[in-house]
Amino acid sequence: MAAAAMMQVMMYAAPEYLVAPGDIAPDLLRLLRWAQWMVTLPVMLFCAWPILRNAVRSLRARRVAMDLPAALGIVLAFVASSEATFSGQGHVWFDSVTMFVFFLLLARWLEGKARARATARLETLGRALPATVSRRTARGDFATVPVGQLAVGDVLRVPAGEAFAADGVVLAGDTQASEALLTGESLPVAKPCGAAVRAGSVNLQNPVLVRVERVGADATLGQIRQLVDQAAAARPGWMRAADHWATAFLVGVLVLAGVAWLAWQVVDPTRALSVAIAVLIVTCPCALSLATPAAMLSATAALARHGIWLRSPDALERLARVDHVAFDKTGTLTRGEPTLVHVDCLRAGISAAEACLLAAGLAQWSSHPASRAITRAAPSAASADDVQEIAGSGLLGTIAGRTCRLGNAAFAAPLGPDATPRAGTWLADEEGPIARFVIDDPLRADAPGAVHALQAAGMTVALLSGDAPARVARLAARLPLAEARGGMTPQAKLDRVRDWQRAGSTVAMVGDGINDGPALAGADISVTLGEASQLAQAQAAVVLASGRLDDIGHARAMAIRAVTVMRQNLTWAMGYNAACVPLAALGFMPPWAAGLGMALSSMLVIGNGMRLMRDPDGA
Repeated sequence: MAAAAMMQVMMYAAPEYLVAPGDIAPDLLRLLRWAQWMVTLPVMLFCAWPILRNAVRSLRARRVAMDLPAALGIVLAFVASSEATFSGQGHVWFDSVTMFVFFLLLARWLEGKARARATARLETLGRALPATVSRRTARGDFATVPVGQLAVGDVLRVPAGEAFAADGVVLAGDTQASEALLTGESLPVAKPCGAAVRAGSVNLQNPVLVRVERVGADATLGQIRQLVDQAAAARPGWMRAADHWATAFLVGVLVLAGVAWLAWQVVDPTRALSVAIAVLIVTCPCALSLATPAAMLSATAALARHGIWLRSPDALERLARVDHVAFDKTGTLTRGEPTLVHVDCLRAGISAAEACLLAAGLAQWSSHPASRAITRAAPSAASADDVQEIAGSGLLGTIAGRTCRLGNAAFAAPLGPDATPRAGTWLADEEGPIARFVIDDPLRADAPGAVHALQAAGMTVALLSGDAPARVARLAARLPLAEARGGMTPQAKLDRVRDWQRAGSTVAMVGDGINDGPALAGADISVTLGEASQLAQAQAAVVLASGRLDDIGHARAMAIRAVTVMRQNLTWAMGYNAACVPLAALGFMPPWAAGLGMALSSMLVIGNGMRLMRDPDGA
């Protein structure tokens, strides 16, 4: 409506600009001005109402808001133009009023579209869960119940194509799931019987039965929504400082407009009001107020598409300054669970698969991490009888009539050849050693690449772990890392982080366990993986729901680009005001040009911020 009115008013105003004074008959000139007034009236009563309403609210709250100078400029221009129309004397600026209202609304509409596009990814979280689920009853049949009634231990039937309503474990069935919403991973993830599933992921292939383990805010989706809500509610320090500075700026604008009006009363009273209106319009701090949010929202949404969630808006600025990254070992650089990595067959005629089969027959009776690693690696387990677990030693039992032992070398193979390594988990019977199992916490597949990328970006990468120093040293040599410390307590990790900070470094701590909590809290920026403990996630400013370590480098690159765009926007907005205010105050910029410049400036910073979404990979 403002656009249509602006074009119509410009049609009525054009004759005054195109012909010499006196060439239009007075009655016809007055008719054209009355026509402009009638078309501008609905613009003031309807189109400009959001601007005027915000200004009135700020006055009632006794504060100076961004819309106050704009509202004053619009009202003064309309009132002065109306008086000139009624009296038949003086200048009219109806074209400037309608143009300014149109462009101001256009800039805000574009801002709204940009904000909606940036937050669309986040808003899908609210629609990720089904409204109802099929839950098994005490009688063994299934009934449809609302998601809000779910409790830990419930068994759900999840058909193909439906989202998982809670975190849980697959009890029956074999399927694939899409976790794109949670992790940014577009490829399906296999979910066999016994696999964990996460709320918000989608069952793609076959119907399955799932036992609920976490619901509501405790589930993966609920935790991510909490991160989003916290980030949306918080305001970074530089935005709070900008708000404080903007108030002083707006007061200065009002004073400057008054001074310009008084000065022109002396120079040329006929132009005094026009100059004051131009000053009010050209200094409208729309571009300044949009400079940082446009970039911040775009960067946050681009990171969310990669499964990188920011808990705090301050995280972007701090992440861009990081020059020192410290990793925990277990569960961060490594998978966090013992895994069978090698089998030494010590008896002729027995293959590695057969050795695993025999060992799993005993291992399935124990919850020891080494036993679980062997059980997971074995295709099946031999039948074992009379199994006993001897604390600190291993397992003893009968398999196919033979007494077998599984445990450390002193227990299972005390008579093994001296040349045979004594470390590892041993399987033996009455005749002697059968096999030796090497169990380790293997390195994540993406860890070397992530460490190399961070080092290539100029950052110092270190390893702080509570694990044995010898194991930490071996891992550091594989990556490689210049500094690696083992046997560290939580306090020791925190002390080392503070040492780097005192030396002038900006430190990022990457961890996943309870013992990383103090270091995560003490670091300048804290990063944790999506599967990390709740304490680690509570301390983290950045959560890698994707579970990919190389996303640390991607997040930092995006943060650097976002901060660069913010600075570009702020520099442009302040430079624009610094250049145009003197032009308006000296009478070289009419109100219509001031309104056009303000709108174009706002659209420029919005478009510059949106570039971050168009290039989410940070290239």
